[in-house]
Amino acid sequence: MTPLAAVSWSGGKDSYLALHRSRASYDVVALITMFDDEGTRSRSHGLRPQVLAAQADRLGLPVCTGRGSWATYEDGYLRALRDARTLGISHVIFGDIMYDSNREFPERVCAASGLVAVEPFWGEPTDQLYREFVLTGADARIVTVKDSVLDASWLGRRLTLNLLDDLRAAGADPCGEHGEYHTVVVDAPRFSSSIDVVRLDHVSRYGCWALDFTINEFSASRGDAAGI
Repeated sequence: MTPLAAVSWSGGKDSYLALHRSRASYDVVALITMFDDEGTRSRSHGLRPQVLAAQADRLGLPVCTGRGSWATYEDGYLRALRDARTLGISHVIFGDIMYDSNREFPERVCAASGLVAVEPFWGEPTDQLYREFVLTGADARIVTVKDSVLDASWLGRRLTLNLLDDLRAAGADPCGEHGEYHTVVVDAPRFSSSIDVVRLDHVSRYGCWALDFTINEFSASRGDAAGI
């Protein structure tokens, strides 16, 4: 019997690739996403709830959500795992690639919840993972950049094979593993339709440039994402 699993879902390229690659070995039945205390932005990527909801809708999957500050993040994640367990899952799939601290957290919280943490990318070369993501046919746009490495002109750019050379030339890890950038997936072969993105503004905060955007709820056309 294929194990039931949830994917730890940021809304970006790594979580989508984890979902894409793991479908052959797991029956993915849910996404898990963490938000801030107010539930207005996702942790790390700073995405609006409407964006995460649109992704889940197009994947046909429910989302188990948690809330918390960075200080209470673990408690919030444990609550989300409890909700996911009610769906019968036994495994949780993560998109971590490097740093022992990144791997230690999933293993700890999953063990405490009676679940198994799965890290399908761990230790793999990031240039290969970047190419693998692009070749899935998914459309990911850069929404956050560390301004000591990449400037605001990178916001909204689509991950392509050609962009990989630009990232390297700028001194960024191909997958942004040192915090150089984060992404949002706006279309993918596994989406029922693309997400029509409406650009609002970009802001500088905590040493990063971030793109603020929402979605056009009335658009369900497949094609290039709009406005980003």
